[in-house]
Amino acid sequence: MSQCLKIVILKPSKYMPDGSVERFRRGFMPNSTMPHIRSMIPCEIDDHKVSATSIDEYVHTDLGYLAELSKGKNEKKLLLLVGVQSHQFHRALDLAALAYANGCMVVIGGPHVMTCDTSMVWGKGISFAQCEAELVMDEILSDAMEGELKPVYGVGLRWQENLDSPVLAPPTQSELSRYIIPMMGVYPARGCPFLCSFCSVTKIAGRRIRSQSLSTTMESLKRAKAAGVKTIMFTSDNFNKYTQAEDLLELMIDEKLGLKFFVQCDTQIFRQEKLVELLARAGCYQMFVGVESFRRETLIAANKKQNRPDAYHHIVKLCQEHGIGSHFSNIIGFPEDTEESVREHLATLQEIGPNWASFYILCPIPGTEQYDTFLEAGLIKETNLDRFDTTSLTWRHPNLSEHRMTELLYECYRRFSTMGHAIKNIWNIATQNGRGSARERVGSLAMSAFVRYCAWRRTHPMSGGIMRAKLDRASELSALRRKAYGFDLAPLPKSLVVDPLERTPNELASARATINITNSLSTI
Repeated sequence: MSQCLKIVILKPSKYMPDGSVERFRRGFMPNSTMPHIRSMIPCEIDDHKVSATSIDEYVHTDLGYLAELSKGKNEKKLLLLVGVQSHQFHRALDLAALAYANGCMVVIGGPHVMTCDTSMVWGKGISFAQCEAELVMDEILSDAMEGELKPVYGVGLRWQENLDSPVLAPPTQSELSRYIIPMMGVYPARGCPFLCSFCSVTKIAGRRIRSQSLSTTMESLKRAKAAGVKTIMFTSDNFNKYTQAEDLLELMIDEKLGLKFFVQCDTQIFRQEKLVELLARAGCYQMFVGVESFRRETLIAANKKQNRPDAYHHIVKLCQEHGIGSHFSNIIGFPEDTEESVREHLATLQEIGPNWASFYILCPIPGTEQYDTFLEAGLIKETNLDRFDTTSLTWRHPNLSEHRMTELLYECYRRFSTMGHAIKNIWNIATQNGRGSARERVGSLAMSAFVRYCAWRRTHPMSGGIMRAKLDRASELSALRRKAYGFDLAPLPKSLVVDPLERTPNELASARATINITNSLSTI
């Protein structure tokens, strides 16, 4: 009997400060990588049957799925740990060690592996993919059919020159039921032209905006709707820099898809009223914008020069005029920040009045320009990668302690999401072009209450879901981690080097300036 290849596509969770695996009984947003990877896997290879199963640990409270990390008779099993970020790396390593010990082949991929040196865990039986999956998936599957993987895939590679993405296989009803809203993520384009020092997108997806074919995106949307998906998240980082955005929206309007969706745009969207008008007509209900700070000098120091705080109120006004909710992302804890400046930021944000706001603590994410400069200057004090999730202070801030920073984080959530602001949101939903439904108004009120509840409980409301479930802990696999890799905590990694030829003289000069600024902080 010929052996079949069984593939488990798993998005790992992370370990909480108390050591528990973070899980929710219902999630907010599904991972976008899993359906993309699953859609790339054929039903057979060289006349051998191939099957694939997807698991998002964040919303699995039935731990029976862990049995999938074992190889059965007359089968070969491949575990693909996808979309792994730095704060999920330990959990990924533990699951990889468990699966490998049970006879499975394992590949870890995602932002951490693409941007950070993982050579300290090479040669332990686990494989790593350092580039976009499209460049190496065929090779990985071919090797898996032979029963032996290479230690590393994609060395020296990063991303496709031109996107050749598959039409997405939509989630099943069982998968959709794990989320509050039946939702699916779609990447019509990848890449970001900007070089914000705290962001790793350009290292993961490049600076050039690459887009998949319109026909691929439209067919993915149609299949999603037929499968019961109600909401789409376009997870491209700068939807307004996507050159085919207007064409896609017009196709969605012509097809009368009736799918609600949200997008992420940069702050230059205020100049693109035609695009905003099309977004509204096509079904966009929320626009996520990374404003981060109202201090121009802070933005320049972080190389986010494209942001103009004096234009932020235009974004809110433009969204309001077209019935789109505005969601502003904010970072507190920049090197110049004090308690007073954070509260000034909050007051300005309240005055401008976006519908929604999220807050994060400045975190030097491994693999970013900021991480490299902070690490070189000796500013990073946290040694556990689990904490590099933008909800805790991981470096020596010159003005704020870890305790005060955490207090300010939840104060911002509590003071922004007031009952008065919730009522204002409900009024806006009720009056925006007649588009708001009673369900949307109730949902808005519930979300405001949830944010305040999380602030009271001191849990981040954007963590990923509701009704936490503490079922298992890191300690259950700690002995296996030590045996497999020889450490309790993975050492803080060095970033993978980007070819200097990929960077312009101005970019290199900006990087040197950032190093000089950070070196001055290290003397504090």
